[in-house]
Amino acid sequence: MKNSVVIKSNRSGMTVILDPELPFEQLLADVAAKFGESARFWGSVQMALTLAGRELSPEEEFQLVNVITGNSEIEILCLLDQDLERTRKCEKALNEKLMELSAANGQFYRGTLKEGESIDAETSIVVIGDVEKGARIISKGHVVVIGDLRGSVVAGVSGNSEAVVAAMEMAPSSLRIADYEVHCSEKGKRLAKGPVIVSVEDGQVSIKSMRKGLFG
Repeated sequence: MKNSVVIKSNRSGMTVILDPELPFEQLLADVAAKFGESARFWGSVQMALTLAGRELSPEEEFQLVNVITGNSEIEILCLLDQDLERTRKCEKALNEKLMELSAANGQFYRGTLKEGESIDAETSIVVIGDVEKGARIISKGHVVVIGDLRGSVVAGVSGNSEAVVAAMEMAPSSLRIADYEVHCSEKGKRLAKGPVIVSVEDGQVSIKSMRKGLFG
C-alpha cells in the first residue's frame, strides 16, 4: 500500500513529504490520521516544519499546519521555505539580526566546535552549530546550542544558578550550572528527546523538553 504521507525528522524539526497527485481533501484526511497515530511518539514538542512533495498555496499550507497541530501535541514554530532564494534572503536577515543581538546582549559563535576546541564567555552565548564530544563551553550566563550538544558545558560559572543550557539535541559528556552537576551517560545517551532545556529549580536540576510556555 502506497504511503501518501511520509514523516522524516531532521535537526530543525520534521519534513512531511506529501503525495503530489492525491486530491487535497483526501491528503488532509491522511495527514490527520498519520499524526493521530504517531501523536504519542512525538509527544509535546515545539519544532519547525517543512512541507515537501507538492506545490501548495498559502491557504493549503495553513490547513495542513492546523491539521497537524489539531491531531498531535506538536507546536509548529515556523514553516521552513524550500525556495532557495527566499531561504538565502532569510538567512542573510537572520545573520544581520544575530550580529545586532551579539553586540547588545551577548556572544554568538557560528560553526561547529570540534574536539579540543573551547569557548570562554563573559556573557551568555549562542552557538549556531554543533558542540562535538571533547569540545568545551564555559559561560557566566546562558548557553544555547542551535545544533547537537555532545561536549562539556559549564553555565553560570560565576555562581549564577539562574543560567540555563539549551540545545536542539543534548547528550553532553558533562554539564554543570553554577554548583549543580547534571548526571550524564558515559554512552552518550540523550538527556531527553528533541530540543531540551536544563535549568535549576528549587535547588534541583530540571531537564525539560522545549514546549509551549516553557520560557514564560
